[in-house]
Amino acid sequence: MVFVWFLLAAIVTVISAIKLSTYADTIGEKSSLGGMVVGTIFLAGATSLPEVTTSVSAIVLDNPDIAVGNVFGSNMFNLLIIACFDLYFRKEQIFRHAHHSHFYTASLGLLLAIVALLALTIRIDITFLGIGVDMWILLAIYGAGVWYISILSKKQSSKPSEPVEEVEESKHDFSAISLKKAIIGFIIAAFVIMGAGTLLTVSGDKIAVVTGLGSSFVGSFLIAATTSLPEAVSVLVALQLRNYNLAIGSILGSNLFNILILGASDIFYQKGSIIASISSVHQITAAGVGILCVVVLYSLVRKPIESTFRYALPSIVLIALYFVSSYLIFVQ
Repeated sequence: MVFVWFLLAAIVTVISAIKLSTYADTIGEKSSLGGMVVGTIFLAGATSLPEVTTSVSAIVLDNPDIAVGNVFGSNMFNLLIIACFDLYFRKEQIFRHAHHSHFYTASLGLLLAIVALLALTIRIDITFLGIGVDMWILLAIYGAGVWYISILSKKQSSKPSEPVEEVEESKHDFSAISLKKAIIGFIIAAFVIMGAGTLLTVSGDKIAVVTGLGSSFVGSFLIAATTSLPEAVSVLVALQLRNYNLAIGSILGSNLFNILILGASDIFYQKGSIIASISSVHQITAAGVGILCVVVLYSLVRKPIESTFRYALPSIVLIALYFVSSYLIFVQ
C-alpha cells in the first residue's frame, strides 16, 4: 500500500507541475518579467516546494539523512534533467540560446556544492541560533551570490539583445489565460505540490524501512528523483514552448533554492548541525553535484558547434556521471 501512496503522490506532483509551467510562462509574458526571471525565481521556487515539504517532514520524522539526501539528490537529478532534454532536443542546441546570466547562476551552484562538500568532510558540529556554522556559511554565500548575480543581470539587460534570443518567443496562446488567473492558478498548484511532497516523504520513509535500502539512498535517489518531477515536466513544457531561458533558469534556480531548503531543515533539526549528523555517503552526492555543475558550465560557455554529435557530448558525459554517482551511493 505504501508504494501505491508513493505513486499517487508522484502523479499529483506531475499534473500540478504541468499547470505551474503553463501559468509561469503566462506570467512571464503578461507581466513583462521574461522567461529568465520567472524561471530562475518563481518557477524554480515553486517546483522546489516538494523538496521543502519532503525535507522538513523528514526532520519531523527524525530522519535527517532523507532531508539532506533529498536536497543534494534533487540537485543532481535536476542537472540530469537538463542534460537529457538537451540530448533529446540536440538539434535546437538549447544551451546556445541561454542568457549570459545563467553562467553566473551555474557558477554559484558549483561554489555552493564545493562548500557543502567541505562541510560534509570537516563536520563542524557548532551551532549559532539553532543553525550550524557550516550552514550559516552556505547561506551567506547564497545571499551574496544572488545579490551579485542580480547586479550582473541588470548590467547584461542594459545591453542590446542578441538576435538569437528571438527564437525564445513562445508559441503558447496567452489570450486564453489572464494574468490574474495565471497568478491564482500558480499559487493553487504550488500548494497542491506541497501536499504531495509531504505524502512522498512519509511513504518514502516507510519504503526505506520495508526494502532495507537505507534512508541515504532512498533520499538521494528515489525521493530526490520523484520530488524533481515538477522540474522535469516544467522544463519539457518550457522547451515545447521554445522558452529556453525558462527551462534552464528553472533548473539552475531550483538548485540554488534547494540550499535554502537545507537551511530550513537545519532550523527544524534540534540535535546540532544537520550536516555534522548525517551519513558520510552524502559526500558522494555533493561531489557529484559539483562535477555535474562543471559540465553544465562548459556547455554554457563553449563556442557554437555545427556537429550535433559533438554538441551533445557534454550532456552524454553528464548523464553517465549521474549514474556512476548513483551507483557509488548505492554500494555505500
